[in-house]
Amino acid sequence: MSEFKASSFSDEFGGGPDLVGITTFTSPYYFVPPSGSTAQRPGSPPPGMLRFNTDIGRLEVWRNDHWATILGESPNLGNHLVTNSAGGTGTRGVIGARATPGMIDEIDYFTVATRGNATIFGEMSSARYLYGTFASSTRGVFTGGNGQESRIESITFASTGDAVVDSGTLSTGRYLTIGCSNSIRGLTGGGTPFINNIDSTIIASLGNAEDFGDLVEAIRQPGAYASPVRGIFAGGYGPSSAIKNTLQYVTISTTGNTQDFGDLVTTSTNPKGTGSATRAVWGNTSTPSATTRIDFITMASTGNAQVFGDLITSLSTGGSFSSVTRGVYAGGLPGNSATCESIEIATTGNATDFGDLSTGGHGGIGMSNGHGGL
Repeated sequence: MSEFKASSFSDEFGGGPDLVGITTFTSPYYFVPPSGSTAQRPGSPPPGMLRFNTDIGRLEVWRNDHWATILGESPNLGNHLVTNSAGGTGTRGVIGARATPGMIDEIDYFTVATRGNATIFGEMSSARYLYGTFASSTRGVFTGGNGQESRIESITFASTGDAVVDSGTLSTGRYLTIGCSNSIRGLTGGGTPFINNIDSTIIASLGNAEDFGDLVEAIRQPGAYASPVRGIFAGGYGPSSAIKNTLQYVTISTTGNTQDFGDLVTTSTNPKGTGSATRAVWGNTSTPSATTRIDFITMASTGNAQVFGDLITSLSTGGSFSSVTRGVYAGGLPGNSATCESIEIATTGNATDFGDLSTGGHGGIGMSNGHGGL
């Protein structure tokens, strides 16, 4: 039996009714939690606070360092009895247009929980490569690309079909760029011609990108990954063509310049990020030649990366996507490979075979609707 205490009603967190013991709700109808927009989130909430976020249409809970979205449904289609990578259910990963070495505009998709070859999702608006990507649980976004594109286009993960070009654009055209996001905001950082600016885009609306802040220096071909709190940029080329080993981070919910996080194990270009809400794992890297090495960091702290394991094949300039438990690295150079390899994020160790792209290539950047930033 519960004990209901209503001896003191006070301010937002200073007091109020307490339900002590096992509490049973017997109504056959429903329970309505508190609700409000992202901007109306309470300050300094206690751990475990539950609310409905009206901006994203989902429940969220405060985990003592960030708001975690509670996913009440899978946005994916598919039959869970089918054991191929396109037919299963769960987090859906995509790899966009790429160079084969001729350009193609095809988008491939996989179900991360299963293994198998890709199925074609649709087409991007043009054949290109080395663009940025970021995603919410429902929408995937491609930004920029070779030719110093400024366009922004998107897909809806739950369906298949061609990408839709949105009315908004990046602040400047760029390629050799990269992106990352939480559930609300997508970031596009670095790129050619040697850009230090980070653009910010609201994923639900996709208007024109706004200035977020600056990287430590102008770089191209960096890597990126995000937790719900932090966006982290890794490695890349500097203006002097010097390869970087630097890790730098921002807090996604605010704006501002990056801060130093630590260093990768060695200098790296094109390090592709996978991970969970706590760990970022970098693979498919050039140091400057293609390598098998996989690095990892714990995103809530700062410090240098550690060795995670090795890919089966030395590849670079491919793509990546992940659920919060499995990371996948897809394609790359040399040879415009179609190979996809996967790791289990919570452990360390070497990659295993996952399947193949529909067409091999490099510069096809990936994303998913179940990554650690959500």
